[in-house]
Amino acid sequence: MSRRVQQQPGYVLHHRPFQDSSQILDILTRDHGKVSVVARGSRGSKSRLAGVLRPFLPLRVSWVAKSDLGTLTGAEAAGAPSGLRGDALLSAYYVNELMLYFLHRHDPQPEIYDLYEQSIQALCGTSNVAANLRHFELEFLSLLGYALNLDRVAGTHDDVDPDLHYDYRVEDGPVPVERKEGPLVFSGATLLAIAAAQFDDANVLRAANRLLRDVVGYHLGGKELKSRKVLLEVHRGRIAPPRKPDNLNE
Repeated sequence: MSRRVQQQPGYVLHHRPFQDSSQILDILTRDHGKVSVVARGSRGSKSRLAGVLRPFLPLRVSWVAKSDLGTLTGAEAAGAPSGLRGDALLSAYYVNELMLYFLHRHDPQPEIYDLYEQSIQALCGTSNVAANLRHFELEFLSLLGYALNLDRVAGTHDDVDPDLHYDYRVEDGPVPVERKEGPLVFSGATLLAIAAAQFDDANVLRAANRLLRDVVGYHLGGKELKSRKVLLEVHRGRIAPPRKPDNLNE
């Protein structure tokens, strides 16, 4: 039995070629979750959908489905193009990848749709892209049921002491340690600042990036995201030290 959906708010997360002139789209929708549809003929030069089916453009989409893979029957823009560029554009693709890997098909989660829409809009209008991504990651993990425990000691549920240091363990939370260094060792003050999203502090923002990179990677089972890899390579290129002349000592 086929199911028809009309004028559903959505965003294209990913597209890939299918047959000669069609493509398969992964779309995040407000009331139907993540869906996959075939957009027949949409890659053709005369297709009226050619300029519509693109990421980060708010859409109204319609489709019919007899199985997991539906067929697109209509799509129209429901807002202005995002205007994302540079780091903001790469970061938005990172958000899309997280949606693709974490969300199950046909699992409606309107609160995640709203978070996605708010995050894309925030990336359009900010110069602090990293802070917006950290906000998004913390909220996204919480909505998925993977909320970070940043203010209670693992095992005892005592308050995190800002003057102590902790090794953060993804499944448990902060564990007190004597050392001050390590891949996921943070001061209690830093963990509490991350919990409060005090990302106007550059040190807190760097610590949050270090923490969330490992937490997200853990829940992805070690899978490397293409967009994050590109972002890292871009930033390494920007901060690479100038090459010294060959006649100088290293």
